[in-house]
Amino acid sequence: MQEKKNSLPWVAIITMFFMFAMISFVTNMAAPFGNIWKNNYEWSGMLGNLMNFLAYLIMGIPAGKLMSRIGYKKTALIALAVGFVGMLIQYLSSLVGADVTTFSVKGQPVMLNFVIYLLGAFVCGFCVCMLNTVVNPMLNLLGGGGNRGNQLIQTGGTLNSLTGTLTPLLVGAMIGQVTSTTAMSDVAPLLFIAMGVFVLAFVIICFVAIPEPRRMDAAAEKQTTALENGKKYSAWSFRHLVLGVVAIFFYVGLEVGIPGELNFYLTDDPMCGAAIGGAVAAIYWLLMMVGRAVSATISGKVSTRAQLVFVSCLAIVLVIVAIMVPDNVRVSMPGYSVADGFAMFQVPISALFLVLCGLCTSLMWGGIFNLSVEGLGKYTEQASGIFMMMVVGGGVMPLIQNAIAGSIGYMASYWLIVAMLAYILFYALVGSKNVNKDIPTE
Repeated sequence: MQEKKNSLPWVAIITMFFMFAMISFVTNMAAPFGNIWKNNYEWSGMLGNLMNFLAYLIMGIPAGKLMSRIGYKKTALIALAVGFVGMLIQYLSSLVGADVTTFSVKGQPVMLNFVIYLLGAFVCGFCVCMLNTVVNPMLNLLGGGGNRGNQLIQTGGTLNSLTGTLTPLLVGAMIGQVTSTTAMSDVAPLLFIAMGVFVLAFVIICFVAIPEPRRMDAAAEKQTTALENGKKYSAWSFRHLVLGVVAIFFYVGLEVGIPGELNFYLTDDPMCGAAIGGAVAAIYWLLMMVGRAVSATISGKVSTRAQLVFVSCLAIVLVIVAIMVPDNVRVSMPGYSVADGFAMFQVPISALFLVLCGLCTSLMWGGIFNLSVEGLGKYTEQASGIFMMMVVGGGVMPLIQNAIAGSIGYMASYWLIVAMLAYILFYALVGSKNVNKDIPTE
């Protein structure tokens, strides 16, 4: 009997790892898909990505409340069903509406198929928001919080980065060189794979026992709520959470912005193209996988705060070097082209320094989340919902960066990344300290 009890958490942990991987698989389609639509609408490169992350702003807090009311498992199942619908809608954008005008932007007609695609990206955003709301607190809970909780989050993040590596690589390979005929139908096989994965995951999770945190009955919850209202306590009462919410907003923005803008930069480079750009961007996600694997190994001995300080400093240095080096200096990096297949290609050396940032950004999500919810107790579920709402930064900040790139150049836009990294360094050094230990959390 004891053996059965010990096996249950590991089944739940592996299930959470699988869902962590799916989050990245869905999220990382949006930026490379932008190369397809940017060919028709120059201003649309990051709009699909924005719609994906905008869903977090709307669904973040409701997802936390939903999880609190119906539990982790049912929330995950709803998320998977929503994800299937989102992928189906994106696929439909390749079949209908290419000859139907909806409205105009800057005098250019916008076709219905693009609107359908944006709707699909938005629906997928609801899916990954709910999955994120479930996965992060569950892994932190199963690890008992602290360094062990961070270790599990980083391990799950390793699989998250693996799918993040494969997604832009597959999209780039399917698109090849962007031409006037490039369309969503070119990536339809990937959408079918995604829908199949959602169905498979739904069936698996139906039969997996996921331990649910103890929830209060209705009377106790009503009494606790009354006491909290009288004392005006909530997750927002903790300074380190509030500052962490800002940190996560910036983090997701730079995590997406670094490879996303790099992909556009290399796609527009005459010596590269969409396939090579996608392959190089995939290296960033591959290095995130490596970084998370290393962090998972050392997190039992090295504190979360120390790791976050180190990687923030290193990332600032790497991005500044990428900005400063001349763009005519090139280096060989692995890529893909229709003519040559996988081979070594000459790319600007800035690309090398930017993909190395993947080693640094790899552990920022888990580190910021772990530090922000430390000591929150019963407010953790509310905090998780707030965190998911602020993931909208992954849509807002890359859009701002893309606008800056259009005005003053791709590399100059990375000064925005430097500013966001500087804030994360501040959070690791100062903002993450819990100064509200007098607030009851039981």
